[in-house]
Amino acid sequence: MKLSVVMPCYNERQTIREIVKRVQEQPYDIELLIVDDGSKDGTREILAELALEYPGIKLLFQPVNRGKGAALRRGFAEATGDVVLIQDADLEYDPRDYAALLAPIIDGKADVVFGSRFLGGPHRVLYFWHSVANGLLTTMSNMLTDLNLTDMETCYKVFRREVIQSVELTEDRFGFEPEVTAKISRVPNVRIYEVPISYAGRTYAEGKKIGLKDAVRAVIVMAKYGLKR
Repeated sequence: MKLSVVMPCYNERQTIREIVKRVQEQPYDIELLIVDDGSKDGTREILAELALEYPGIKLLFQPVNRGKGAALRRGFAEATGDVVLIQDADLEYDPRDYAALLAPIIDGKADVVFGSRFLGGPHRVLYFWHSVANGLLTTMSNMLTDLNLTDMETCYKVFRREVIQSVELTEDRFGFEPEVTAKISRVPNVRIYEVPISYAGRTYAEGKKIGLKDAVRAVIVMAKYGLKR
Protein backbone atom coordinates (compact mmCIF):
# COMPACT_ATOMS: atom_id res chain seq x y z
CA MET A 1 0.00 0.00 0.00
CA LYS A 2 1.28 3.44 -0.96
CA LEU A 3 0.37 6.24 1.45
CA SER A 4 0.07 9.84 0.24
CA VAL A 5 0.54 12.26 3.14
CA VAL A 6 -0.71 15.74 2.22
CA MET A 7 0.76 18.44 4.45
CA PRO A 8 -0.48 22.04 4.12
CA CYS A 9 2.12 24.41 5.50
CA TYR A 10 2.09 28.13 6.32
CA ASN A 11 4.81 29.87 8.34
CA GLU A 12 5.93 26.77 10.25
CA ARG A 13 9.72 27.18 10.32
CA GLN A 14 9.81 26.23 14.01
CA THR A 15 8.24 22.79 13.46
CA ILE A 16 8.60 21.78 9.81
CA ARG A 17 11.90 19.92 10.19
CA GLU A 18 10.66 17.83 13.10
CA ILE A 19 7.28 16.95 11.61
CA VAL A 20 8.86 15.88 8.31
CA LYS A 21 11.31 13.71 10.25
CA ARG A 22 8.46 12.09 12.19
CA VAL A 23 6.48 11.37 9.02
CA GLN A 24 9.50 9.84 7.31
CA GLU A 25 10.10 7.55 10.29
CA GLN A 26 6.77 5.75 9.78
CA PRO A 27 7.05 2.22 8.31
CA TYR A 28 5.05 2.81 5.13
CA ASP A 29 5.68 3.52 1.47
CA ILE A 30 5.08 7.25 1.87
CA GLU A 31 4.59 9.92 -0.75
CA LEU A 32 4.88 13.19 1.21
CA LEU A 33 3.31 16.16 -0.58
CA ILE A 34 4.05 19.43 1.22
CA VAL A 35 1.96 22.35 0.00
CA ASP A 36 3.52 25.62 1.14
CA ASP A 37 0.74 28.20 1.29
CA GLY A 38 2.76 31.36 0.72
CA SER A 39 5.02 31.20 3.79
CA LYS A 40 7.09 34.31 4.48
CA ASP A 41 9.03 33.27 7.59
CA GLY A 42 11.77 31.17 6.01
CA THR A 43 9.75 27.97 5.80
CA ARG A 44 10.24 27.73 2.02
CA GLU A 45 14.01 27.82 2.35
CA ILE A 46 13.90 25.03 4.95
CA LEU A 47 11.66 22.98 2.65
CA ALA A 48 14.23 23.26 -0.13
CA GLU A 49 16.83 21.83 2.24
CA LEU A 50 14.50 19.02 3.34
CA ALA A 51 13.82 18.07 -0.27
CA LEU A 52 17.55 17.38 -0.67
CA GLU A 53 17.65 15.37 2.55
CA TYR A 54 14.51 13.36 1.73
CA PRO A 55 14.36 12.86 -2.07
CA GLY A 56 10.85 11.39 -1.89
CA ILE A 57 9.29 14.69 -0.80
CA LYS A 58 7.18 16.52 -3.38
CA LEU A 59 7.05 20.28 -2.82
CA LEU A 60 4.12 22.31 -4.11
CA PHE A 61 4.16 26.09 -3.74
CA GLN A 62 1.11 28.33 -3.65
CA PRO A 63 1.99 31.79 -5.05
CA VAL A 64 0.05 33.53 -2.24
CA ASN A 65 -1.60 32.45 0.99
CA ARG A 66 -4.99 30.98 0.04
CA GLY A 67 -5.80 28.85 3.09
CA LYS A 68 -5.73 25.25 4.27
CA GLY A 69 -8.60 24.08 2.07
CA ALA A 70 -6.98 25.42 -1.10
CA ALA A 71 -3.66 23.83 -0.16
CA LEU A 72 -5.32 20.48 0.48
CA ARG A 73 -7.13 20.55 -2.87
CA ARG A 74 -3.76 21.03 -4.56
CA GLY A 75 -2.28 18.12 -2.67
CA PHE A 76 -5.23 15.80 -3.26
CA ALA A 77 -5.04 16.44 -7.00
CA GLU A 78 -1.34 15.49 -7.06
CA ALA A 79 -1.63 12.43 -4.79
CA THR A 80 -0.93 9.02 -6.36
CA GLY A 81 -1.10 6.72 -3.32
CA ASP A 82 -3.73 4.13 -2.53
CA VAL A 83 -4.64 6.06 0.62
CA VAL A 84 -4.51 9.82 1.31
CA LEU A 85 -3.88 11.16 4.82
CA ILE A 86 -3.93 14.79 5.99
CA GLN A 87 -1.05 15.87 8.25
CA ASP A 88 -0.71 19.37 9.71
CA ALA A 89 2.78 20.89 9.67
CA ASP A 90 2.80 21.74 13.37
CA LEU A 91 3.41 19.14 16.07
CA GLU A 92 -0.16 18.87 17.40
CA TYR A 93 -0.80 15.54 15.65
CA ASP A 94 1.57 12.58 16.03
CA PRO A 95 2.42 10.44 12.97
CA ARG A 96 2.84 7.47 15.30
CA ASP A 97 -0.98 7.33 15.18
CA TYR A 98 -0.87 6.34 11.49
CA ALA A 99 -1.11 2.66 12.41
CA ALA A 100 -4.43 3.17 14.21
CA LEU A 101 -5.75 5.45 11.47
CA LEU A 102 -4.88 3.06 8.66
CA ALA A 103 -5.99 -0.17 10.34
CA PRO A 104 -9.72 0.02 9.39
CA ILE A 105 -8.79 0.65 5.74
CA ILE A 106 -6.10 -2.04 5.65
CA ASP A 107 -8.58 -4.48 7.22
CA GLY A 108 -11.10 -3.73 4.47
CA LYS A 109 -13.65 -2.21 6.85
CA ALA A 110 -13.48 1.48 5.96
CA ASP A 111 -13.12 3.92 3.08
CA VAL A 112 -12.68 6.98 5.30
CA VAL A 113 -11.25 7.28 8.83
CA PHE A 114 -11.47 10.24 11.21
CA GLY A 115 -8.99 10.48 14.09
CA SER A 116 -10.82 11.69 17.19
CA ARG A 117 -9.17 13.71 19.97
CA PHE A 118 -12.13 12.92 22.24
CA LEU A 119 -12.22 9.12 22.30
CA GLY A 120 -9.72 8.63 25.10
CA GLY A 121 -6.28 9.23 23.61
CA PRO A 122 -3.70 11.27 25.58
CA HIS A 123 -3.97 15.01 24.98
CA ARG A 124 -2.50 18.24 26.25
CA VAL A 125 -4.92 20.10 28.52
CA LEU A 126 -5.67 23.54 27.09
CA TYR A 127 -8.63 25.71 26.12
CA PHE A 128 -12.01 24.77 27.64
CA TRP A 129 -14.06 26.96 25.32
CA HIS A 130 -12.31 25.51 22.28
CA SER A 131 -13.52 22.05 23.30
CA VAL A 132 -17.04 23.39 23.87
CA ALA A 133 -17.05 25.04 20.43
CA ASN A 134 -15.69 21.88 18.85
CA GLY A 135 -18.44 19.83 20.45
CA LEU A 136 -21.14 22.22 19.26
CA LEU A 137 -19.79 22.29 15.71
CA THR A 138 -19.51 18.50 15.62
CA THR A 139 -23.07 18.14 16.93
CA MET A 140 -24.41 20.55 14.31
CA SER A 141 -22.50 18.69 11.60
CA ASN A 142 -23.88 15.35 12.80
CA MET A 143 -27.43 16.68 12.74
CA LEU A 144 -27.02 17.66 9.09
CA THR A 145 -25.06 14.61 7.92
CA ASP A 146 -26.70 11.96 10.12
CA LEU A 147 -23.26 10.79 11.24
CA ASN A 148 -22.26 10.21 14.87
CA LEU A 149 -18.74 11.61 14.86
CA THR A 150 -17.12 12.92 18.03
CA ASP A 151 -14.55 15.19 16.30
CA MET A 152 -15.54 16.67 12.95
CA GLU A 153 -12.83 19.35 13.13
CA THR A 154 -9.94 16.91 13.50
CA CYS A 155 -6.94 17.28 11.20
CA TYR A 156 -6.47 13.52 10.88
CA LYS A 157 -8.77 12.46 8.09
CA VAL A 158 -7.80 9.49 5.92
CA PHE A 159 -9.38 8.49 2.62
CA ARG A 160 -9.07 5.90 -0.07
CA ARG A 161 -7.67 8.02 -2.87
CA GLU A 162 -10.52 7.35 -5.27
CA VAL A 163 -12.99 8.58 -2.64
CA ILE A 164 -11.38 11.95 -1.91
CA GLN A 165 -10.56 12.59 -5.55
CA SER A 166 -14.21 12.01 -6.47
CA VAL A 167 -15.40 14.81 -4.17
CA GLU A 168 -15.55 18.38 -5.50
CA LEU A 169 -14.27 20.75 -2.80
CA THR A 170 -14.44 24.55 -2.86
CA GLU A 171 -13.68 25.94 0.61
CA ASP A 172 -10.30 27.69 0.74
CA ARG A 173 -9.74 27.94 4.48
CA PHE A 174 -10.82 26.06 7.61
CA GLY A 175 -14.30 25.64 6.16
CA PHE A 176 -12.74 22.61 4.50
CA GLU A 177 -13.47 20.47 7.59
CA PRO A 178 -17.29 20.74 7.63
CA GLU A 179 -17.42 20.80 3.82
CA VAL A 180 -15.50 17.57 3.32
CA THR A 181 -17.46 15.90 6.13
CA ALA A 182 -20.79 16.84 4.57
CA LYS A 183 -19.77 15.78 1.08
CA ILE A 184 -18.11 12.53 2.16
CA SER A 185 -21.30 11.60 4.02
CA ARG A 186 -23.14 11.68 0.69
CA VAL A 187 -20.74 9.42 -1.22
CA PRO A 188 -22.73 6.25 -2.06
CA ASN A 189 -21.88 3.26 0.16
CA VAL A 190 -18.96 5.05 1.85
CA ARG A 191 -17.86 3.39 5.10
CA ILE A 192 -16.64 5.85 7.75
CA TYR A 193 -14.75 4.87 10.89
CA GLU A 194 -13.45 6.90 13.82
CA VAL A 195 -10.45 5.97 15.98
CA PRO A 196 -8.84 7.60 19.04
CA ILE A 197 -5.67 9.64 18.54
CA SER A 198 -3.31 11.62 20.75
CA TYR A 199 -3.26 15.41 20.63
CA ALA A 200 -0.59 17.91 21.71
CA GLY A 201 -2.43 21.19 21.12
CA ARG A 202 -0.51 24.42 20.99
CA THR A 203 -1.32 27.91 22.27
CA TYR A 204 -1.73 31.02 20.14
CA ALA A 205 1.69 32.16 21.35
CA GLU A 206 3.07 28.90 19.95
CA GLY A 207 1.50 29.52 16.55
CA LYS A 208 -2.12 28.28 16.68
CA LYS A 209 -4.05 29.91 13.81
CA ILE A 210 -7.71 28.89 13.99
CA GLY A 211 -10.05 31.38 15.71
CA LEU A 212 -13.60 32.61 16.25
CA LYS A 213 -14.11 33.74 12.64
CA ASP A 214 -13.32 30.19 11.52
CA ALA A 215 -16.01 28.80 13.84
CA VAL A 216 -18.52 31.25 12.36
CA ARG A 217 -17.47 30.20 8.84
CA ALA A 218 -17.88 26.55 9.84
CA VAL A 219 -21.52 27.18 10.75
CA ILE A 220 -22.13 28.89 7.40
CA VAL A 221 -20.45 26.03 5.55
CA MET A 222 -22.50 23.42 7.40
CA ALA A 223 -25.70 25.22 6.48
CA LYS A 224 -24.55 25.61 2.88
CA TYR A 225 -23.54 22.00 2.26
CA GLY A 226 -25.32 20.07 4.99
CA LEU A 227 -28.80 21.21 3.99
CA LYS A 228 -28.27 19.98 0.45
CA ARG A 229 -28.77 16.36 1.45
